[in-house]
Amino acid sequence: MKIATWNVNSVRSRVEAVVTWLKEASPDVVCLQELKCTDEQFPKEAFESIGYNCAVHGQKTYNGVAILSKRPMEDVTPRLPGGDDSDDHARYIEAIVPGAKGVIRIGSIYAPNGNPVGTDKFTYKLDWMKRLNAHAKALLALEEPCALMGDYNVIPNPEDCYNPKAWLEDALFQPESRAALRRVEYLGYTDAFRACDPQPNQYTFWDYQAGAWQKNNGIRIDHIFLSPQAADHLKRCAIDKHVRGRDKPSDHVPVWCEVEI
Repeated sequence: MKIATWNVNSVRSRVEAVVTWLKEASPDVVCLQELKCTDEQFPKEAFESIGYNCAVHGQKTYNGVAILSKRPMEDVTPRLPGGDDSDDHARYIEAIVPGAKGVIRIGSIYAPNGNPVGTDKFTYKLDWMKRLNAHAKALLALEEPCALMGDYNVIPNPEDCYNPKAWLEDALFQPESRAALRRVEYLGYTDAFRACDPQPNQYTFWDYQAGAWQKNNGIRIDHIFLSPQAADHLKRCAIDKHVRGRDKPSDHVPVWCEVEI
């Protein structure tokens, strides 16, 4: 099974780009983030016409997550557990997808950015990551293949950034943010990309400003974390960097892996 994640940065603006990549890469499941539209505005027809079922948790103008699957999805659940009624951010959706040998639980994640540091936004980021950690721990108790994929808005290590000094004041590279991501790993999840490719300077995001793409000034903030039951069957993982060079691209690119499930 080929599973993928991609922050598309406004799905209605990128429909053609997403459809082109889906036809080219043919993932069985893809998690999308930063939809910037409501459920009703999501362009389901474009994806259903090429064989994908759609599960959407949208929000007007901001955030929004989705799961597209070639196979029927079960137990579709929006929202990350643990929040109160005041948290209306559409940042998480989960579903079970059947494979050839069993099922895999998929979570599509759009974690908070957290900037500026020292504000309520950074506090919200860390609180949200605590909720994610608690949910990730609860999922492990199910002892089933699980993939928590998406834009975590965290640069894990200096080698995941073109210039660590440039990010020292940014929420994505704060010690607290990086520690929050490591806690997910310490539960027993595997960073699929790093399990397959230890080389430094492999990125998933290039800003639109200051010629970041042309200079390869990128960061790696889009991740696939696999439970032990999924990681045991990991075959390969890669970043489709070339997508960033296309017309009207998202500032993120797809990350995908293959698991034998």
